[in-house]
Amino acid sequence: MAIQKILIVDDSPTERYYLTDILVRNGFSVSTADNGADALEKIRAERPQLILMDVVMPGANGFQVTRSIARDPELSAVPVIICSSKNQETDRIWGMRQGAKDYFVKPVDPAQLLARIATLGT
Repeated sequence: MAIQKILIVDDSPTERYYLTDILVRNGFSVSTADNGADALEKIRAERPQLILMDVVMPGANGFQVTRSIARDPELSAVPVIICSSKNQETDRIWGMRQGAKDYFVKPVDPAQLLARIATLGT
């Protein structure tokens, strides 16, 4: 099933705008959350088909929220792509171990992101 609804979780208004702009221009329906707690509420209420997750946020960080999603039987089918300024290989490995399907370093390349979303939707 092709992905239509995407939730962007990032505490940076600039980053939320950047990612929203890319996705909306390519036909996706986008909602946003600016912290982990808000994200978990929106995931349960809106049932997005994909989550783009920042790591460094107030409260629960993106690794913790990704782990919560992956361990919840109701939410574990929703893929998470981490989009973070943390660019170390250990960060990428840790993100994948928490349940993320992919890990992009900011600024996210639009073509790479769209290509990865397309592969997740097949």
